[in-house]
Amino acid sequence: MAADKPHMNLAVIGHIDHGKSTFVGRLMYDAGAVPPHIIDKFREEAKQKGKESFAFAWVMDSLKEERERGITIDIAHKRFDTDKYYFTVVDCPGHRDFVKNMITGASQADAAVLVVAAPDGVMAQTKEHIFLSRTLGINQLIVAVNKMDAVEYSEKRYKEVVEQVSGILKMIGFKPSEIPFVPTSAFYGDNIVKNSDKTPWYKGPTMMDTLNNLKQPEKPSTLPLRVPVEDAYTISGIGTVPVGRVETGVMKKGDKVVFMPGGAGGEVKSIEMHHEEIPQAVPGDNIGWNVRGIGKNDVRRGDVCGHADNPPKVADEFVGQIVVLQHPSAITAGYTPVFHAHTSQIACQLISLDKKLDPKSGQVKEENPTFIKAGDAAIVTIKPTKPMVIEPVKEIPQLGRFAIRDMGMTIAAGMCMSVKQK
Repeated sequence: MAADKPHMNLAVIGHIDHGKSTFVGRLMYDAGAVPPHIIDKFREEAKQKGKESFAFAWVMDSLKEERERGITIDIAHKRFDTDKYYFTVVDCPGHRDFVKNMITGASQADAAVLVVAAPDGVMAQTKEHIFLSRTLGINQLIVAVNKMDAVEYSEKRYKEVVEQVSGILKMIGFKPSEIPFVPTSAFYGDNIVKNSDKTPWYKGPTMMDTLNNLKQPEKPSTLPLRVPVEDAYTISGIGTVPVGRVETGVMKKGDKVVFMPGGAGGEVKSIEMHHEEIPQAVPGDNIGWNVRGIGKNDVRRGDVCGHADNPPKVADEFVGQIVVLQHPSAITAGYTPVFHAHTSQIACQLISLDKKLDPKSGQVKEENPTFIKAGDAAIVTIKPTKPMVIEPVKEIPQLGRFAIRDMGMTIAAGMCMSVKQK
């Protein structure tokens, strides 16, 4: 059974048109996750539209609008298996308007494959995606130097691209010597499952090998218990049952817990997963749990449950490092957009802009800037308009990241550096 294999979330990132969708389609096809007749159907359809090379890409882009426009918009979740893991692919769009999906997508990933097309090498979004994935806490990276067929499988060109990418990786603290680079042609399947005779000069692992070689992320079960509440139900004969996903720590029957920011608490009477009672819940489990003495009005979406002796932090103010993705004008102190952190959505005011950073290197560019705009990275001090749970990313990364939205779009993404508690 596949359930016995450890699970990994894999983000596929990189510049638009560098072949990410084709790459993912090929991986899934070669791993046996897509039946050949589906690919044949797409091939036929692609041929009729004169876009033959898109057959594999269409495995991922099953949305009609994306076919018409020929770019990847949504984050499609797909599953495939290697000998060692079962993977869910979080296909992250490369197009500028879709960086926000990349933010929400990449923040759930355990590892990422950066796809760089051999003919183009490093482009603007290649840099941006490497930087963002680092900001969002992805530490395991594989680089696919793709479209090798377009440069006639030239070893010289492959080495140039490796050199370019290594330069950027070094800048933000990755060690290029520890990162596998694989020359691929997703369209023809070179070096995906078996070593290609077209690159006799390449002696390294195939793409599937590098995926098998990833380290399994440690389950954050040693961290303090944190369960963001997604909803709370009243079930007759049982009482109030909050539901949510255990992000960190372990919850056992009989534990004394507290819900913040409200502060209501009690003893865990029962824990259920998939309608079966379980003695304890660990990170990644989606659970419903019943707490003695908790009423319908004591708990709501956005609350976070933790152990009474180590309760979730409620911020009076917090310091965040943010990357501004898009904003029609300039952002100044006083700006009050909506912050999305775990399951909470709370309007927060930027009370001061403390430092402007160089988004490529993370170095301080300017102290106390008067404004920040799209493309800037900054350290800011934030005051929630009502009590909000957030944790420093260094202590509990799962509760330290947030997205900032306004006017129906994601303005920025960031992480919490420190919390001044209420």
